[in-house]
Amino acid sequence: MKLTVIGGGLAGCEAAWQAACCGVDVDLYEIGPQKTGPAHKTSNLAELVCSNSLRGAALENAVGLLKEELATLDSLIVGSAREAAVPAGGALAVDRAVFAQLVQQRIESHARITVHREEVQTIPFDRPVIVACGPLPSDDLLRSLDAVAGKRLHYYDAASPIVAADSIDESAMYRKSRYDKGEGADYLNIPLEREQYLQLLNDLRTLPRHETEPFEETKYFEGCLPIEEMADRGDDTLRYGPLKPVGLRDPRTDTAPYAVVQLRKENIEGTAYNLVGFQTRLKWPAQKEAFGKLPGLQQAEWLRLGVMHRNTFIDSPRVLDSKLRLRGSAALYFAGQITGAEGYVEAAACGAMTGIHAARHILGVAPIEFPPDTAFSAVVAHLQNTQTADFQPANVTWAFMSHAEPVEGRHREGKKEKRHRMALAALGAMQAFAQQLGRAPAAELATIS
Repeated sequence: MKLTVIGGGLAGCEAAWQAACCGVDVDLYEIGPQKTGPAHKTSNLAELVCSNSLRGAALENAVGLLKEELATLDSLIVGSAREAAVPAGGALAVDRAVFAQLVQQRIESHARITVHREEVQTIPFDRPVIVACGPLPSDDLLRSLDAVAGKRLHYYDAASPIVAADSIDESAMYRKSRYDKGEGADYLNIPLEREQYLQLLNDLRTLPRHETEPFEETKYFEGCLPIEEMADRGDDTLRYGPLKPVGLRDPRTDTAPYAVVQLRKENIEGTAYNLVGFQTRLKWPAQKEAFGKLPGLQQAEWLRLGVMHRNTFIDSPRVLDSKLRLRGSAALYFAGQITGAEGYVEAAACGAMTGIHAARHILGVAPIEFPPDTAFSAVVAHLQNTQTADFQPANVTWAFMSHAEPVEGRHREGKKEKRHRMALAALGAMQAFAQQLGRAPAAELATIS
């Protein structure tokens, strides 16, 4: 019996990879290039639509821990991301094209995975299936989702502009990572004086925006708010958010700017940069006007301007069980952003879990539980949180992990130390879990100390 995976994004590719590693044959269906979604630009598997960052790498960061836990399972997504990495301080960011090429090459060359470039319009029930269509499924698949999972929910997401490196005037900027993490000079930083910051604030508040449909309630994912929405919340919101100058003293003056705009590499060659935190729904001429006033960007060549798109997700706490399987079904699983697990790494984690669960179902072996008090378990806990009637997408957090009391002698343990200790315990549990699956011992983990 084969496993059907619908969707060739991060969740679908990771699900197919993990199931194949368990010894199951997989049919992976991807709609492109016959059709493309409103946010997709290529027909590549695992295309990164919004940011090129997989966020923080440190173990004390929940998503950093999740990446290391995925690495214990020989994750396709994490492994490929690390090979395609570009300098990004304390974060893992990638060259989008190289990353997608690596994932696609490995998927297409796996003997147990067959890629079908065709649309699935109806969710099949006669075989084990993982629905990993992402938050932008086709209209036909949406209708099938409605019939299976009930009322769908939505929110609006946005992407940041990308600028050509050779059109940037670096004399108005300085190179530095926050707190000198990574290589210490991984970002281009535009220091803003108070007047320049207020000019940007005024432009963000007054220039034309793309409006949503009048019959739809406008909801945003709080972790990826359009920059103009943040500007509307108060004069200092941006200065305490994506434009905060903390840890970014200008080495030319040895002073902290009033605010800082950061630019992060888009590719390994460093020929393109994205504006960090500048996801936006401003109209394109408005973006050119507002961002073209920033020091060093007056002659900017915009390779991509910011875009906004509507994301769909299901009410997971009400319709999925702890294995991310549709309640009442034998083997219909959901993975990735369609579940309300927000973020690239979280999508990959959902793919890994459902791929393993579905494979064990097909092989007729006993179900297996992912270890508690791990980042994996925190992802599931969010998707099983029935305490809130208004389920919303969220990134992985420490909030859903048990905060065990410190051992004797650690009563003054700080938050960072405590999280590091918890992360090491979680990784130990995940390594034992990987051995239980019959996987070879994981390679040395990059960030453990």
